[in-house]
This record gives sequence, structure tokens and C-alpha cells, in this order.
Amino acid sequence: MNAIIVSALLGVIMMFASWVFKGEKIQKNIALIGLIILLLANVSQLNGWYVLELDTKGMLAFSRYGIYANTILFALTFLYVWVNGDEISKIGNHAADFYALFFFILCGASVLTSFDNLLMLFIGIEMLSIPLYILTSSDKSSLISNEAGLKYFLMGAFSTGILLLGITFIYGATGSFHLTVPETGFKYEMLMRSGGLILIFVAMNFKVSAAPFHFWTPDVYDGAPTVFTSFMATIAKAAGFFAFMSVFQIQYQALGYSWTLLLSFVIICTLLIGNVTAVFQRSVKRMLAYSSIAQAGFMLFALYKPSTFANEGILLYAFVYSVASIGMFAVLIKMKDNSIEGFNGLAKTNPLLAFVTSIFLFSLAGIPLTGGFFAKYYMINAILVAGAGLWLVIVALVFAAISVYYYFKIIQAMYFLSGDPALGEVKNTYQYKLLFLAILLLILGVFPNLLLNYLYF
Repeated sequence: MNAIIVSALLGVIMMFASWVFKGEKIQKNIALIGLIILLLANVSQLNGWYVLELDTKGMLAFSRYGIYANTILFALTFLYVWVNGDEISKIGNHAADFYALFFFILCGASVLTSFDNLLMLFIGIEMLSIPLYILTSSDKSSLISNEAGLKYFLMGAFSTGILLLGITFIYGATGSFHLTVPETGFKYEMLMRSGGLILIFVAMNFKVSAAPFHFWTPDVYDGAPTVFTSFMATIAKAAGFFAFMSVFQIQYQALGYSWTLLLSFVIICTLLIGNVTAVFQRSVKRMLAYSSIAQAGFMLFALYKPSTFANEGILLYAFVYSVASIGMFAVLIKMKDNSIEGFNGLAKTNPLLAFVTSIFLFSLAGIPLTGGFFAKYYMINAILVAGAGLWLVIVALVFAAISVYYYFKIIQAMYFLSGDPALGEVKNTYQYKLLFLAILLLILGVFPNLLLNYLYF
């Protein structure tokens, strides 16, 4: 409850901050202070202290796992704003408005980690999605950005309709919006419940850009301002996955064996389309868009069946994937040319930036000694514990090997090809921030429990 209340209040405060504080640097610092306050308020709830205790009538349920998931999302947002604050201020005329949208998104994410009612799922998704539509089309001078925002809005509205239809079916079958363990009932009630779950599954796949409902992702990610693409592909996607797990780790039993078949089909399609299509991209930004689809395929492994590996793995995966992607998009922001050729010879002109870029790519590829390795390890173990089959592990490893190919094309361009990199001005402080993210990935690549141990304190 602390996170929902405080994030909503901070969002309102940031809306009026631009009236009082004209300096964009001051607005960024206010947002960072607000995120620290939000983190402290959320951690305090882990220790039993509430800003305001309210009776939610069973619509919200605050578990330690959900509160800790909030902590991870807030920490990621702090890192994101800390690294990209100056770039955010370059888009539009009122940076404080963007920070307000971030806080409203985090409010929606807090609902998605604590809902115990399908109506709250709908409200949380809308609170998360509507600000994202605005961020996507925030560059008013770019027709591509406006087109991406319109496309995202229309597709998002369509998926929301599917979600509401699924919720309606479940209510018709059970007479309740609450998430309960499925019970044996009449044949037609079970059929209606299964149909509702499949519709919710389709809508949630759209929200996390899983195939075959991924078609909006490359155009929207490519058209949105790069600094906001970074937020959409990381923090917003992680919040969607936490909501995904809240529904289907309880309701998967209602679909029985068909759940394994359905989820396996979606995972294979997501890994296939994401990885194979990324191989043929020459634009690094578009390649990262398809890469985010492929990463969603790995995160879906946590949905097969509840287990320690699944619950811990999705937290670790969300964090290390987001840190690596935030870092990679931050590098891309400084490039004048988003093509792979734009990175040619970067290691000679700026070895530190080339080094941190390599660490980000290593982590995304799941190379040992980076956080991405243990993230994929947890996901693969989640499959084995769930009994989904060794064949799916082999498929996952094959596609992970394919991802190494297109990630390493950028490393090859930086270290083994000559040329003048299309690099803009990069301040030393900016590089040191990226170095901090890279070191964080290396630490988690050796000690992943540093992130997970606090879940059980």
C-alpha cells in the first residue's frame, strides 16, 4: 500500500514541479529524491510500517514477494533516471511531466504486483499503459514517434478489450473476480473459465511483447525516443511479467495439460521470431527491439509451474536484463548512427565505452561471469523443476547460442573493424555511470544471491 500511495502523490507533485522549479536539472534531482523516498516507503512496508492502512476489501494482497518486486522496479527506475536524466530533459519542454508519468507508471506497477482481483489487474494495466502511449509519441517533431504512439495506442486498446472479455468469462464461470485455485465444477463452467484464461493469456502476451502478439514491438520501440524505449523495454515489461505470474501461477491448473502445450508454443514462437529476426537487423535499436522479444521468451519459462527457481529467477532476470538494456540504450543514445557500422573502431577511440558496451552485450547473451548467465540458469532450472521436458531446454540453449551471434556483431565492429565511430559527445561522468552498471552486472554474475537473499529476511 505504501508504494501505491506514495508513487501517486509523487506523480502529482512532479506535475506541479515545473511551475515552481524551472531548471531541468533541479527537476531531475527532485525525481531522484522522490524515487529514494518511494524506495524507503516500500522497504518500510517490508518491515511492517504503513503510511496509511486501508481496508482494500480483498482486492489487493500485499505479499513479501510482491513488495520486493516493487523494490526492484523502483531501484531500476532510479538507475534509469540517474543515467538518462539529461537526455530526458532534451525531449519536449517540460521534463517534470515525464517524471510524473514515470511515477504514475510505477503506481500501476505497484498495483500489478499486489492485485488479488481481476478488476485490479485491469486497472493496474491501464495505469501502466496509458502513460506509455504518451511517452512513445512525446517527440512531437517526429512523425515516426507520432505514428508509433498511435499504433501502440490502437493495439493496446484492442488487447485491453480482449483482457476485459477474458475477465468477463471468468466472472461468468465463477461468480467472482478474485483469483482462486480452480475447483471442479460443471463442464460448461470449466469451459468458460478456460476460455477466459486463454483470452487473458493473449492480452498479457501482448503487454510483454511475446509472439505471436509481438508485431507492434519493433515499430513502436524503433519510433519512440530512444531514452523512452529503454524504459518501455525494461521496467514496464518487468512489471507486466510480475502480473503475468500472479495470474497464471494460480490459474494454470484450470487449463491442465493444454497449459504446457500452449505455453510451449508461445515460447518457441517468441524465441524463434525474436532471435532469428534480430540476426538480420542492421539497426542496433531495431535489433534490441527484437532482442527484447527473445528475452521475453526466456522470462516466460517462469510461468510453467510455481517453484523457487521460477519465483527467484524472474526477479533476477528482470533486474539484470533491465540493467543491461538500460546501459545498452544509454550507449545508443550517444551514437549519431544507430547502425552496427556506427560502432566500427569504437574500442580505439573510446576503450571505456567499448568495454562497458561489451559487458552489457555479454549479459544479454548470458555469458558466464555476468548476471545474464545466472538469470538464464534460473529460468532453465524452472523448466526442469516444472517437468516441461528436456527438449525445451535444448531449444532454449540453441536460441541462446543464436543470440550470441548478433550480440557479438557489435563487439566485432568495436574491436576488430576499423573506422570512425559515429559517436557524439560523451562526458566522463556519463561513462562512469555506465561503468557502475557494468560492475553491477559483473557482481551479480558472481554473487546472484546478493539480490535474492533479502527476499527471505
